[in-house]
Amino acid sequence: MPHMPTRGSLAKTGAIKRQPLVSKLEALQCHFTWDLDYSRSLLMGLRDNVKYIGTEEGNSWLGHIYNLRGFIQYNLGFNEEANSFFQKSTEAFCRMRNADEGPWLVVNYGNLAWLHHHLGDQAESEAYLSKVDALIEKYPSPSQDELHPETYAEKAWTLMKFGADKELLAADYFQKAIEMQPDMVEWNTSYIIGLVNASKHNSTGLEEEILEKMRITKEQDPENLYLAVKYLDQCAKRGEGIEDEARELARKVLRNPVSSYSGLKAILRVYKAYLSVDEAIDLAEEALKDHPDERYLKVCAALCYKWKITLSRDSRPKKAC
Repeated sequence: MPHMPTRGSLAKTGAIKRQPLVSKLEALQCHFTWDLDYSRSLLMGLRDNVKYIGTEEGNSWLGHIYNLRGFIQYNLGFNEEANSFFQKSTEAFCRMRNADEGPWLVVNYGNLAWLHHHLGDQAESEAYLSKVDALIEKYPSPSQDELHPETYAEKAWTLMKFGADKELLAADYFQKAIEMQPDMVEWNTSYIIGLVNASKHNSTGLEEEILEKMRITKEQDPENLYLAVKYLDQCAKRGEGIEDEARELARKVLRNPVSSYSGLKAILRVYKAYLSVDEAIDLAEEALKDHPDERYLKVCAALCYKWKITLSRDSRPKKAC
């Protein structure tokens, strides 16, 4: 496969300036150019799943969440909502990074360039293309012929949402980002979670090397209870007694803002596997009592009752033929 020049190298040579508009857009790194495989039904399910991640201030992935939500809304035919989410992404990145500009906006501006192109506003599309050029020129990648680590990280985070077959590729992109910018704790955590998810069908648990990386990452990111629960599950798979620690961790999870990454569904699965379904139901009901209008918590409670019904059905004595 012939080597394709990076957008950064094109910008430096000025060649990108001479390309037609569509060629410029196709050279961008953003959701519109990442060949994301999806159907309308997948997008509708993903729309709900991304909502469940949460938009609490302080969420380090808030800008990425809004970018993905914007892309989903565009592909579902809601252009105004798409633009609103892309604008929210810009604002979230600026708040989180405490700066008006930076390489973390390359993907966001790329999305906006594509959106305005599709809406027929070519002048606005060109304006965002110019902003991307300026960012790439001002904030080049630390590694020649590689994407900027901020771009790798967002691409990896996005791919993780599009199916299990993308998880190893996402882990590879996270690894590239971490090698160039190792101080981003949330990237390393997501990298480890991606490796764990890619190995989740292994009934004996993770390889020792990955488990050790998981332990170290848990210590480096102690507030990430989702990772803590995943680590506890791996310990249980190795035969360790985790009942008391699971109950203690569950109390912390209940104090977390409601989110699919709060660790609640993960700890409910641990309860089901190593404690009891009844305790899982009690935990889900307690969470729902504190936040009765949260749809995600209703989903969690429904899942627990489904487990209860399935177990009751499986435990019935079979009739003799």
